[in-house]
Amino acid sequence: RETHRERETERQTEREAQGERQRDRQRERHRERDRERETERDTQGERQRERERDRGRETERETDRETDRDRDRQRDRERVTESDRDRERETDRQRERQRARDIERDTQKETHRERQTDRQTEKDREKQRQRDRQRETEKETESERHRERHTERDTERERETDRQTEKDREKERQRDRQRETERE
Repeated sequence: RETHRERETERQTEREAQGERQRDRQRERHRERDRERETERDTQGERQRERERDRGRETERETDRETDRDRDRQRDRERVTESDRDRERETDRQRERQRARDIERDTQKETHRERQTDRQTEKDREKQRQRDRQRETEKETESERHRERHTERDTERERETDRQTEKDREKERQRDRQRETERE
């Protein structure tokens, strides 16, 4: 029985070491992937994907921490009775379910906030476009008024010139009549 327990402990230790090596390789792959992606992160879409990756990495880190805690608990479990193990497993499952719900809720909140921010940004842009169009319309209207005033002034000047010309002609006709009268 002692030998069986030792073999079980050795197998457990080997499984843990294997899991650790696998996590190390996985972390190294993640770090490598992160370094590659670092160079190509510019657009807003990429920033959003980066936020999602950050959440994924945080979840992964939490999973790693939980795995470490699980390993510690596993060692403790070997010292407790079967019913205690059953209770603890149920508690762990409840905790895991709660953690999954929390992560899902946080993800939904974050997505909701991002969507709200995007909608607000689009509203602000649309308001700015409207203000720009309004200013453009006002400028065009002002230019039109300016041209109309110039045209009115030009027309008034022409009328004044015409009146002056007519007065000059009338004076000329009067002088002609005057001279004609004097000749007679």
